[in-house]
Amino acid sequence: MTAIQVKRAIISVSDKSGLVEFAAGLVEQGIEIYSTGGTQKALQTANIPAQDIATYTGFPEMMDGRVKTLHPKIFAGILARRDREDDARSMADHQIVPFDLIVVNLYPFAETIAKPGVTYPEAIEQIDIGGPSLVRAAAKNQAFVAIGTSPRQYSEILQQLKGSAGKLDQPLRQRLAADAFEHTAQYDRMIADYLSGQLQHGEANTEAANDMPESISVDLRRRDVLRYGENPHQSAAVYVSPNGVPTGALLSAKKLHGKELSYNNLLDLDAALSIVRGFSAPAVSVIKHNNPCGAASADRPLAEVALAALDGDPLSAFGSIFAFNRPVDGPTADVLTGPDRFIEAIIAPSFEPAGLEILTTKPKWKANVRLLECGDVNQSAEQIRLLQVDGGFLAQTADTGAANEAEWKIATKTQPTDDQLAELRFAWQMVRHVKSNAIVLSKEGALVGVGAGQMSRVDSVRISIEKAAQRAQGSALASDAFFPFADSIETAAAAGIAAVIQPGGSRRDDEVIAACDQHNMPMIFTGRRHFRH
Repeated sequence: MTAIQVKRAIISVSDKSGLVEFAAGLVEQGIEIYSTGGTQKALQTANIPAQDIATYTGFPEMMDGRVKTLHPKIFAGILARRDREDDARSMADHQIVPFDLIVVNLYPFAETIAKPGVTYPEAIEQIDIGGPSLVRAAAKNQAFVAIGTSPRQYSEILQQLKGSAGKLDQPLRQRLAADAFEHTAQYDRMIADYLSGQLQHGEANTEAANDMPESISVDLRRRDVLRYGENPHQSAAVYVSPNGVPTGALLSAKKLHGKELSYNNLLDLDAALSIVRGFSAPAVSVIKHNNPCGAASADRPLAEVALAALDGDPLSAFGSIFAFNRPVDGPTADVLTGPDRFIEAIIAPSFEPAGLEILTTKPKWKANVRLLECGDVNQSAEQIRLLQVDGGFLAQTADTGAANEAEWKIATKTQPTDDQLAELRFAWQMVRHVKSNAIVLSKEGALVGVGAGQMSRVDSVRISIEKAAQRAQGSALASDAFFPFADSIETAAAAGIAAVIQPGGSRRDDEVIAACDQHNMPMIFTGRRHFRH
């Protein structure tokens, strides 16, 4: 296909960034502009000539602008095949002019639904009808029409018009058409997801909201190319939603300092951040290979909490990832940069000037450590999590949210003390972040032992005790799933573990309870499992 001569354009945009400069460039090429509503007013203010579409069609805008471009004189002018005599006759019979360039971007639906307190009717009003129709019509007729859907495309369009005497070639038109259909597909997907979400939350419908959706569409854009994946022979990249990343999420964090982030860094940063989100008191997590090797939370200075987290497994903490739910201050940075310590990356709501200076000037690894500022750390909203398997995906709701202690039951004759109950709460909050079979030991609001990813639960118990050493004495133990046998309890009792929390539900629960009672070890059944494969 040959290049087309652009003589006439329609411009109707919600995002007016770059509009005036772009339209002025079109006029310089002798291109006649037709426009509507706010776009036309913006052009008139800038003294750029633009014909009113309503004047051309002879049909006024109505219903607060809901109906303005939906007219045969507009769509025939876009869809007409310029190499067909019958199409040309139809245009002549009805006094229709051809349009060669359509520039449209759609109502700001994403921005509208992101506003706090937006109502359902307000969101519905921002569903564009005429815009997508114009975009699709122009993209379909790409053989004769060019379609622009983003200010990012303006410079390339103008550059080609200026360099080829007002013409646009077929490769550019085809690429713009592909972008246009991608644009409308994303827009429709966003609307469908919003409407489905309203149904699930009962804001537009009272039906039950607990079922998984009938279909899931994943629309992602590549943002960053990574050096490699988990291993150097694997390619990797970062993809995000075209609608943006929520504030406080890992991928919205600003890197303040350090080397390029790797695939494994990002995995570990995500794991670390998910832990500290679960605590209202100051909290610190230390991650190695996607499992916590240290964590602590207490109403104490952050530096003290960081030191307690580091003491969980100092050997494993070398080359680890840290997350904080409070700004990193100077005393905390001093703890992190102590002798024989090396940290790969740190993510926190912010870094105080003193803390930032210490981390970037004091340690030997100052040039390499990645420092990420993520803003406010809040509890993650419930969401669907996807996992790719051979031939498709598995989907489930995220395992987030606070524990429901109303479901908890003390299964033993021995009752936990208030201190033990507080320790069990911390242990139970932590165990969901450890790979199954998962066992954690907690003491004074800090991890002291972790057993992760074992095929046998009693092996995880033994590993957690080995890691804790003498600190196992008087600690609290949490298990992500029930104990199938009493052997884990006997092993824990021999190490001096003082209290246990687990889901319960084994056929041998009676044997497990009896073993706890024999050692005067209180045990809580939560009624909820936290497998993490």
